[in-house]
Amino acid sequence: MKRGKSYIESSKLIDSAKLYDVEEAMEAVIKAARAKFDETVEVHVKLGVDSRHADQQVRGAVVLPHGTGKTTRVLVFAKNAKADEAKEAGADFVGGEELIPKIQNENWFEYDVVVATPDMMGVVGRLGRVLGPKGLMPNPKAGTVTMDVAKAISEIKAGKIEYRLDKTNIIHCPVGKVSFGQEKLTENFNTLMGAIVKARPAAAKGQYVRSCVVASTMGPGVKVNQAKFM
Repeated sequence: MKRGKSYIESSKLIDSAKLYDVEEAMEAVIKAARAKFDETVEVHVKLGVDSRHADQQVRGAVVLPHGTGKTTRVLVFAKNAKADEAKEAGADFVGGEELIPKIQNENWFEYDVVVATPDMMGVVGRLGRVLGPKGLMPNPKAGTVTMDVAKAISEIKAGKIEYRLDKTNIIHCPVGKVSFGQEKLTENFNTLMGAIVKARPAAAKGQYVRSCVVASTMGPGVKVNQAKFM
């Protein structure tokens, strides 16, 4: 893969053989970020589990203390009083059955998170093939299937993120923007890692956190010393 001049220059600032402490890693990521926009800082955590087994799935949600720096658009499936509650709580879109054709036929995805009340899951279930692959399907573990829609919306807007394993047993999550600075990024990172460690499945054997890398959108990866999370 051919890398641009800026990326190559940034890579010279990172010691690829070194395991950085969290604070050091965040400083290195900030220094190596050279794009003309405020880059997102992402964490990539490889776990010692097998996502093919249901009892080794790792999935959940956590509210980052400093948010993600991104405005999150929320779609809520609810009806009657719960629909009114969702609108009052600041949901960007609220609806029910009438949204099905719009999503299925018009490829409408102008939202980042989908929340649903339990009584609407029969309707939302029909969108499984469309929402599922995009990671948008509401899930009780992530707190997105709930009767307390107001709480769900306020937490999402405040910086709640969902984490889940991909097929290669890696979790990819944003922990803020480069402009946050080292301290806020470190606090967000530690909050996320604490949640991932807490979510360790009973069926997981051996070393749980295998590796951890942080990187900005356009920057090189920095290896984090994951010893304290093992």
